[in-house]
Amino acid sequence: FVATCQITLSFKCIRYTLILCVCRIDPRELRFSRAMIFAIEEINNSTELLPGVKLGYQIHDSCASVPVAVHVAFQLANGHDSVFHTADECSQSGTVMAVIGESGSTPSISMSRVIGSFKIPQVDSFVSPYSTCACLSDKKQYPTFFRTIPSDQFQADALAKLVKHFGWTWIGAVRSDSDYGNNGMAAFLEVALREGICVEYSEAFYRTNPRSKIQRVADIIRRFLYDLHMSTSKVVVAFVAIGDMKVLLEELAQEPPPPRQWVGSEAWITEPQLLSYTFCAGAIGVAIQQSVIPGFRDFLLDLSPSEVRGSSVLTEFWEDAFNCSNYTSKRMCNGKEDLTTLQSPYTDTSQLRITNMMYKAVYAIAHAIHNALFQKVNFTLLQTQRLESKEVWQSNTLLN
Repeated sequence: FVATCQITLSFKCIRYTLILCVCRIDPRELRFSRAMIFAIEEINNSTELLPGVKLGYQIHDSCASVPVAVHVAFQLANGHDSVFHTADECSQSGTVMAVIGESGSTPSISMSRVIGSFKIPQVDSFVSPYSTCACLSDKKQYPTFFRTIPSDQFQADALAKLVKHFGWTWIGAVRSDSDYGNNGMAAFLEVALREGICVEYSEAFYRTNPRSKIQRVADIIRRFLYDLHMSTSKVVVAFVAIGDMKVLLEELAQEPPPPRQWVGSEAWITEPQLLSYTFCAGAIGVAIQQSVIPGFRDFLLDLSPSEVRGSSVLTEFWEDAFNCSNYTSKRMCNGKEDLTTLQSPYTDTSQLRITNMMYKAVYAIAHAIHNALFQKVNFTLLQTQRLESKEVWQSNTLLN
């Protein structure tokens, strides 16, 4: 589940919208969206941060699609309220204060060009392929784009120096054919050249490419890994998004190459499922620091049957996780399924890296709204209702 999230300022209720795409729910990314909800509920229960103000939210599923993300951007910019589920009655629309997301650099670039014109702050809370592209640091092009994760320029430098540290001066390179992969690999190659590292091949691909394209990239990797008379390249640097890397490794698994050294970007290097491939044994790379979010695991597990039934997204997740259904010939869901017994990326809180970036982004926006509101000498509810997104955008919390 890839979420493009809208935070609204609301005074009477909390609300959320789930706009669905025809795609399978990703439990890992569902966890990301739940982290946003968890942070908002913490803030709404706080007596120090935004006292007397409630944050509402909408969550849109972009399906990792640029056209869908742009559609959402226009929807937000136009102030169009979608159908939403809520336990309360909202008597008024909230003011759009900021947008969290999108999940990839390319969709974020597209959204930022739309939203930026309206001075709505776009704070990206995700790690790559969650908008870490160094290109987004250009404030002339993306003046209202912010993020809680460093740009790829830093990890490109680190990866090149890591390769140099181990004396690997002859390597192969693969990348996602996207803003994330192309810009990240370009930055890496620039530093690698200065460090005296030679690149034998550099190939780009995307997970939706025809299989023949994926096969060609896999064959190039196999050829250079197998034919040691032809090549001395035993190291592959992969600046690849997690979805693309999964497709590549599945293709390589059809005819596994011998174990070689893989050097990975943060998008996939900590993903246990990908590192289970034997030919990736010993893969190294850079990663976001692990974090702990007190109370978050309990929040994830505390899903009542009524809450699940009230959300088509949670219903789909539940049915897929427990192999049951309320509408088909599968075993009927009875509401007694136990999330604590589930081995799923949704319940895995052992490595809260990306999730913590989402959590921090919500708090960054909340502090920006707080600063914009309470810097007024005569604070009144009327002034709160007149708060403009431009004031949040100009807040020191986001500018810094």
